[in-house]
Amino acid sequence: MDEKSILITGANGQLGRALRTLLPKARAGDREILDITDKNLLDNFDWTDVKIIINAAAYTNVDGAETDEGAALARRINVDGLANLADVAGKRDLILVHISTDYVFDGTKSDHLENEVMSPINVYGQTKAVGDEIVLKLAKSYLLRASWVIGDGGNFVRTMLDLGRKGVSPSVVDDQFGRLTFADELARAIKFLLENKAEYGVYNITNSGPVKSWAEITEEIFADVGIDLPVRRISTERYLAGKQNIAPRPKNSDLNLDKLRAVGFGPKNWQEELKTYIMKAIKEGK
Repeated sequence: MDEKSILITGANGQLGRALRTLLPKARAGDREILDITDKNLLDNFDWTDVKIIINAAAYTNVDGAETDEGAALARRINVDGLANLADVAGKRDLILVHISTDYVFDGTKSDHLENEVMSPINVYGQTKAVGDEIVLKLAKSYLLRASWVIGDGGNFVRTMLDLGRKGVSPSVVDDQFGRLTFADELARAIKFLLENKAEYGVYNITNSGPVKSWAEITEEIFADVGIDLPVRRISTERYLAGKQNIAPRPKNSDLNLDKLRAVGFGPKNWQEELKTYIMKAIKEGK
């Protein structure tokens, strides 16, 4: 695989930054340079030597998508922008790697398989599900579903770490379950699938390890850094009481990793990666 033949969209997001680190010779563009919602720009972009598009561009403000303005922007990026990329990939016979989410499922089941019928329960999930259908029509595509992505930038782990270090006992839901997906691991899996020319199609990609609730993950964060504070476990219903424009979340976000393992990729344990991530964040003073 020639890294120079790869184009990364959304290059300044959590996954985009991880991909740029892992694939330093790849071409990278953010929305200032390569706005995927601008069809005219894409049509006139220099696609010379590009053979693979990794689409890390997305609208990911789950609660924001519940507003009229946010919903319109989510559709513009997650549906229309993706359709523009898919059109380019189809016409130019390029491989499209696209990142999807556990939020395409309602979470009433656990251990989600790649072929489960999509059943999103919020606007963000609905836009991602429509995007999945677009990608699946391409002959040469990898549709990768991840959950609870943690990378460089603002995220749940950094928020909880910051609260704990300030002496705050956070209230965290204890009835939503899943595994963390570190952006570095997601990037590593993408590179593996491309290098090994894995069969095209849908793959679940998260870190391995036990399925835990957000509250349990917070307790692990505190334990890893020696913060002796209680985590106030609450239900999702209680957490959402009185709040406006908050998107419903699936209660079960655990993605089955058997297909990923079958092609030879061994996901790293999220608990071990969490320790490494926290140590790095503290060292960087974040």
